[in-house]
Amino acid sequence: MILPDPIFPENASTSKFSAHKIIAIVGGGPAGLMAAEVAASHGHAVTMFDSMPSVGRKFLMAGRGGLNITHSEPLEKFKAKFGTSSTTIGRFLDIFGPSHILDWCKDLGIETFVGSSGRVFPKDFKAAPLLRAWTKRLRSQGVIFRVRHRWVGWNDAHELCFQTPDGIKTFAPQATILALGGASWPTLGSDGSWVSLLQSRGISCTPLKPSNCGFDMDWSEHLSSRFAGTPLKSVVISSDDQSVKGDVMLTKTGIEGGPVYALSALIREKILSEDQATLHLDLCPDMTLERLIKALSGPRGSRSLSSHLKRTTGLAAPALALLHEHTGPILPQSVQDLASLIKALPLTALRPRPIAEAISSAGGVSWGELDQSLHVKAIPGLFVAGEMLDWEAPTGGYLLTGCLSTGYAAGIGASE
Repeated sequence: MILPDPIFPENASTSKFSAHKIIAIVGGGPAGLMAAEVAASHGHAVTMFDSMPSVGRKFLMAGRGGLNITHSEPLEKFKAKFGTSSTTIGRFLDIFGPSHILDWCKDLGIETFVGSSGRVFPKDFKAAPLLRAWTKRLRSQGVIFRVRHRWVGWNDAHELCFQTPDGIKTFAPQATILALGGASWPTLGSDGSWVSLLQSRGISCTPLKPSNCGFDMDWSEHLSSRFAGTPLKSVVISSDDQSVKGDVMLTKTGIEGGPVYALSALIREKILSEDQATLHLDLCPDMTLERLIKALSGPRGSRSLSSHLKRTTGLAAPALALLHEHTGPILPQSVQDLASLIKALPLTALRPRPIAEAISSAGGVSWGELDQSLHVKAIPGLFVAGEMLDWEAPTGGYLLTGCLSTGYAAGIGASE
């Protein structure tokens, strides 16, 4: 099936879609909300179900530090961020990608701007105004919201079954879109419990794994107790031939932060295959090795080596603690060896943090179970969208765009 060009509510036409039908959306995150908007804008009766007291809980949490909606980089470069799923997800991004999302935000009355890193944010950085405008429009389109409805599968009559405060309720739609998220942040509704429900119907799912997550290291008690929660500012972390610059946060058990999240898939898979992964930190990425050697070779007088390092390189206490974590109490006395260690400090990642702590999850419904409209081949009328699908992407607007894009495609598919 070839998906149509992006259609927005103000210019939607029901002519290319089937007659009015009842559509259930299960899951009130970005993918489900977008699917509901598309289906409702084409004249279908849409009811949205969510297990939480209100929709968009994880969406609001993601926006607490500033809602990163999408990214402004060229589309082909954008697609590449989806790794092994870049071609598959790319089909949906062609139909509803970053530029379409900007138009959609504008239509909702949400002004956006591009930050210095190329990331796109609402003008006020907040998620709540966007969610309020969105749900208001959905209600105006006739979408019915049923909260505190936890999906628990199907009954013998193939009706959807929901656990509610008033007991089990059933619903019999003509099409269903599942958009229940992955398994990160289970307290906000995404707990991965849908995996067993789909597998019981013979639908293959790739195991869910943490993505955009931190990793455990074998820290000493000294580093763990004294430096947990402190950042390593503007460092470069590398794994194999991939490197990312940014702030890395030391935690009680290991490391986390934007650069770590960007490499999390690579690190996680290496741990799975080799039981551990060796990373390298460049603690002075703005100084070449030669320049660093020259700086360290200067006279230090009566200063200790640690004081000399602080003075000549600007290394803060957390970075010095990491150096000692590797060498013990005594740092290399050779300027060449010390400079080389500062430029490529090895760290051993032992395991990813639990999936419940991750920003997102990898794995999900296998692509082979779906057609190009995200319809489950084995169950007529059932569609899947968002993080339930077997893909992952880094933070930076890619995750949200992927969810919106696949939600749009599932909404089109269910409408046809």
